[in-house]
Amino acid sequence: MEKYPTRTKNAADRFLMLIKTRGPLSAAELAGELGITTEGARLQLVKLAEEGLLQFESISKGVGRPMQIWSLTPLGNARFPDSHTELTVDIIQTIKTVLGPEALANVIKAREKNQQDKYNTALEGVTGIENRLTAFAAIRTGEGYLAEWRKEGDVFLFIENHCPICCAAATCDNICTSEMNTFISVIGEEVQVTRLDHIINGARRCVYKIQPFNHVAI
Repeated sequence: MEKYPTRTKNAADRFLMLIKTRGPLSAAELAGELGITTEGARLQLVKLAEEGLLQFESISKGVGRPMQIWSLTPLGNARFPDSHTELTVDIIQTIKTVLGPEALANVIKAREKNQQDKYNTALEGVTGIENRLTAFAAIRTGEGYLAEWRKEGDVFLFIENHCPICCAAATCDNICTSEMNTFISVIGEEVQVTRLDHIINGARRCVYKIQPFNHVAI
């Protein structure tokens, strides 16, 4: 099961969004997702590559012609919001230099509380883990995280396909710790939250495993 609020405008946006959220794809896979012909998909991919937004890698799979797998270039990734990256990084570095690491930690802690208060207020009255994940994914997507969730057996996976604060998080480790604390606060104390994939460590997206305590192995 997946819950993912899409916000695309035109053909180019749909191609970029699919590759951003699903990872590298072939023309045939994109055509299937979009309900168009493979040739139509290939023409759009070539156009986006000419604009510097996409790149491809030829992969051999047994007998036959190699398959072209398309992925985003750095320019393509830059099409997604980054929340005033340069200003944010400058402010973090200035606080650390002028006021010291302890002051920066206090700022991050204050932001964490504000985030938790905002999310918990928005989710007030939303009960059941699936309903809360759906509402939370919509909020985070609105903030640029391109969030979705799916269920695998007794485990839920909360996926963020983009990190609009990635540069800030790379500058200050406390931000990612704060994000984890916020997830635990918002999702609920009856679950265990574990980060499986992390953009800061080179992963394509951040993935959180959410497991109810009554299903956690002892």
